[in-house]
Amino acid sequence: MSQAINELLSILDLETLEINIFRGVTPAGGWGRVFGGQVIAQALVAATRTVEGKSPHSLHAYFILGGDPSIPIIYEVERIRDGRSFATRRVVAIQRGQAIFSLSASFQIDEPGLTHSFAMPDVPDPESLPSEADVKAQYAHLVPENARRYFERQRPIEIRPVTLARFLDRSKVLPPHEKLWVRAVAPLPDDPAIHRAVLAYLSDMTLLDTALRAHGKSIFDKQMQMASLDHAMWFHRPFRADEWMLYVQDSPNANGARGLTRGTIFSRDGTLIASVAQEGLMRERT
Repeated sequence: MSQAINELLSILDLETLEINIFRGVTPAGGWGRVFGGQVIAQALVAATRTVEGKSPHSLHAYFILGGDPSIPIIYEVERIRDGRSFATRRVVAIQRGQAIFSLSASFQIDEPGLTHSFAMPDVPDPESLPSEADVKAQYAHLVPENARRYFERQRPIEIRPVTLARFLDRSKVLPPHEKLWVRAVAPLPDDPAIHRAVLAYLSDMTLLDTALRAHGKSIFDKQMQMASLDHAMWFHRPFRADEWMLYVQDSPNANGARGLTRGTIFSRDGTLIASVAQEGLMRERT
């Protein structure tokens, strides 16, 4: 198993401090603040550990303050409801006595029902696209220095964009749509809770950048102040996060220094497995 995956599994294995209280840590070498997907995933793990016989089907989260990667994060879980079919949990992430993030998650027993879903768009297979190693070798020099160190380190998630137009010229105005193949870089344990946590982790990747495409801006632009504000996710069907998944993203609106982005995630066989929505701060510095 790769070092990056071992590190990811390590940060998802929260330390239990007391009933309903958990502690998580952040790996070194990030952006200088805690990655939002990490906090979403850790909070989901904390909530899941307090529920038996049910699986999460949705989560709704708010980012309150930027997380400090140099100190642990405390997750306090509130058991809102335990019903026969559904359970509800609220999680607050705390650093230095302040809430930095909150998450509400709903859990449901496995039961049959009516079913339908959107079809997956027709895209090239991931094997026909350049690997991350190929992209780094050819285009690393186009990435700003402040971001190059991050992208050159080992990462637990592999991303293969369907088109490299965004990588070749980040100042070019493009439609606010993106399609990417994503997966964990190495096999994961069979526990479905781990796969849901990893999907929650990667669901925060590239979303805000999709909104910036329409304006010829980039998350690397120093004149842009960027931050995730809220995040919602719905789990529709079983999946494996260590197999290729297509992440289809779009941004229907930007206004008031905020951008709205949406995502649908499909398994390799075209099955819709999850949906995502996020609003983020997109403020131009003056």
